[in-house]
Amino acid sequence: MDFHKNPWQKLTSRTIYQNPWIRLREDQVITPSGTKGIYGVIETHPAIGVVPLTEDGYTYLVGQYRYTLDVFSWEIPEGGGYPGETTWDGAQRELREETGLIALQWTYLGTAYTSNSFTNEVAYLYLAEHLQQGITNPDLTEKLEIRKLPFEQAWEMVLSGEIKDAMSIIGLLKVKQILDARTSIKSGGK
Repeated sequence: MDFHKNPWQKLTSRTIYQNPWIRLREDQVITPSGTKGIYGVIETHPAIGVVPLTEDGYTYLVGQYRYTLDVFSWEIPEGGGYPGETTWDGAQRELREETGLIALQWTYLGTAYTSNSFTNEVAYLYLAEHLQQGITNPDLTEKLEIRKLPFEQAWEMVLSGEIKDAMSIIGLLKVKQILDARTSIKSGGK
């Protein structure tokens, strides 16, 4: 059996709901076991997350109330991409909107599937360095608290479970690996 070949067969597809940010569709399918069924899929624009890092080892987190979970959440600056916008352009926009920061150096950290059992959302993650402070311009739907803290403190928030947002955890993990590698190089690999 080839596990890399798609075992699902889509018979029909219809839109159940749509707005500018998401589309919910219901597909009539033949499942991998050969039975008929339905599959609900939420389609979205790309998700974009940025880990800002100052030259002296600080980062910025954005706190906001998340309606879907009914909780306050500390996160890296993040949001959705716009149609026709590159993810790098979206990363610059999100960082500037939410923190007022402009970065002169960018590193692409990779992608992650945010919840691939029911959505096609792909998160694109970036490291932003050599920061300059500008003016924030959050979306009208956002009430944000901005927190500057040592990167290691943000990492401790991940380890303690205070940061639960998947994009934030993944972005901070990738930056932690970069920082550990830089430290290793500076100390001669010891």
